[in-house]
Amino acid sequence: MEKKSPRITLLAGLFAASGIALAQVNGFIALPGFGDALPGLTESEKAAFEEGRQEFLKAETPETGLGPTFNGNSCVQCHAAPAVGGSSGIAVTRFGRLVNGRFDPMEDKGGSLLQQFSISPALRETIPPEATIIARRMTTPLFGAGLIEAISDQDILRNARAPKPDGITGRAHLVADVASGTTRVGRFGWKAQQATLVAFSGDAYLNEMGITNRFFPLENAPNGNHALIARFNHANGVEDAVDPATGRSDLDLAADFMRLLAPPPRAPSTPSSRAGEALFAQVGCAACHTPLMQTGPSPISALNHRPVPLYSDLLLHDMGSLADGIGQGQAQPNEMRTAPLWGLRARRQLLHDGRAGNADSAILAHAGEAAPARDRYRQLPPVLRRQLMDFLNTL
Repeated sequence: MEKKSPRITLLAGLFAASGIALAQVNGFIALPGFGDALPGLTESEKAAFEEGRQEFLKAETPETGLGPTFNGNSCVQCHAAPAVGGSSGIAVTRFGRLVNGRFDPMEDKGGSLLQQFSISPALRETIPPEATIIARRMTTPLFGAGLIEAISDQDILRNARAPKPDGITGRAHLVADVASGTTRVGRFGWKAQQATLVAFSGDAYLNEMGITNRFFPLENAPNGNHALIARFNHANGVEDAVDPATGRSDLDLAADFMRLLAPPPRAPSTPSSRAGEALFAQVGCAACHTPLMQTGPSPISALNHRPVPLYSDLLLHDMGSLADGIGQGQAQPNEMRTAPLWGLRARRQLLHDGRAGNADSAILAHAGEAAPARDRYRQLPPVLRRQLMDFLNTL
């Protein structure tokens, strides 16, 4: 029998305790990296991951449904760093206005999402002059998205009801999930506006690539001008066609890829980072950036009752001046979903608009419900702030 080294035994035990299966190759532990599939998938699940990955990489054309307006011609165009499924330096633009104190997404003018590109110059969208609120949103990474999807609505709601310090409230965003036809707890997007990866995928196919599908069958009219659709649209009917044999379409393949993506790998800890982890809780960051959640039951073994160290409660919080001013669904202009922090070290632009170039700047920009934790962080001596940064750089 092959004898395992003490280090390998220790590592395997630690990851097994976290529900992560590891492979041993030539005496070394093979950890999942950025963009890898979840460990422990069956052969059919591995095949679904790879088929979905190819769909994620595929560049669309007007003949396959791209446009008439769009923000990218493939999923990977906006989800590529540091690997396929990640984030990017690309930001989208949202706009709207306040009318009698309520957010107006200006849907009749093509809002609230501006599509930056078009298949013809005649279709190019612009921000209407009546818009008084304009916001940038960075691409969110998708690593570990299946684990987030598998967290039960009940657990998120239970966490929302739990007492929190500093007057923090936090609430779940209840959304109409187009995939199931039911009301679910939202968890994806800056406003937690989507509850499932199939719905998230369908929304992106239409609004980011202009590809109509069974959930969103109507083309976006450039700045609300429906007369232009008939003149320039190359495809007839729903463009993301369902295969009658499987009942699935391309958006389902993309959802499979996202669902089976491994979470971001964690960097090794140090004495300084371990001290910083304790400080993270002490100053109050963990009140919203919940270190660990748990998935519920899932037919996919790799997602079934697994720990999810995402560092987010997935709730909407009043972020004061840090919010983007955009209302979306039941999410108010002053509310944002707590951004998961796993994979933080791989991101170059932080916060929803990319204004922060590092974690220190991001913390200091927090406002609203996060102000007390921000102020306690600001008051830390430089050596302790460095320890907290060292911790965040392991995520």
